[in-house]
Amino acid sequence: MAEVTAKLIQQLREKTSAGMLDCKKALIENNGDIEAAADWLRQKGIVKAASKAGRVAASGLVTVVKCDNMGCVVELNAETDFVAKNEKFQKLVADVANKALELSGDFDATLAAVHDDIAATIATIGENMNLRRIAKVSGDHVFSYIHNALVPGMGQIGVAVAINGNGDKIAEIGPKIAMHIAANKPEFMTVADVDPVVVEREKKVFIESGATAGKPENIVEKMVEGRMKKYYAESVLEEQPFVMDPSKTVKQVLDEAGGKLAGFAYFVLGEGVEKREDNLADEVAKMLK
Repeated sequence: MAEVTAKLIQQLREKTSAGMLDCKKALIENNGDIEAAADWLRQKGIVKAASKAGRVAASGLVTVVKCDNMGCVVELNAETDFVAKNEKFQKLVADVANKALELSGDFDATLAAVHDDIAATIATIGENMNLRRIAKVSGDHVFSYIHNALVPGMGQIGVAVAINGNGDKIAEIGPKIAMHIAANKPEFMTVADVDPVVVEREKKVFIESGATAGKPENIVEKMVEGRMKKYYAESVLEEQPFVMDPSKTVKQVLDEAGGKLAGFAYFVLGEGVEKREDNLADEVAKMLK
């Protein structure tokens, strides 16, 4: 078999714009023959996929899968909302999520396992797609919630929450906690999970806002304590007023049910992805140049 050198890989990459690993694999499969390797990449749909890789993918679907005591939240992106309605894309999302669950939420292992499937779907549908992120939770009980579901189990917001314990009411309260998370989007699970740097920053911002100016030290301490209590009620899941009974915190509701939070994860579709919004007239003008 011909030696697959770095120079050969680079030449194939320049010829096809495919990724380095794909080029290496193609050359190995074709005994170092660049032309045959390029044809192989085209047959696999990888060249077509590579040509779309620079396009922003901020739409798509979020899904949640679970089995026994583990759950995974998965986000797979595409360029337009239209593709999310495509059955082939939905099947890809399901396949990727099941692979993520099989591989215990390992992102790199999952991406490697589904890489060819994603490339093939890109070639078929004609839009850039990417596996953006995976989160895993585990505990005695795992519950999920999908908001704005396009099809069962897939939508714009996906939540998984794990609860430990054997209380009789856990099965009843678990799905409601998942819905609460979707509505309130907590940053932390418990007060202990809040980074001390974040705590000090919040205190500093409050004091420098002028709210405590001229107040005695003991009053300032109480005011800062009150501000942090409010911050925790906004940002910490256990401390948030339960959306279905604001007179109780999530922790109180769980205590009454005989449960304790073990972990949670939620994804909002496209959150944090900068979407390109080209003007249609400008787009046409570019095409005519």
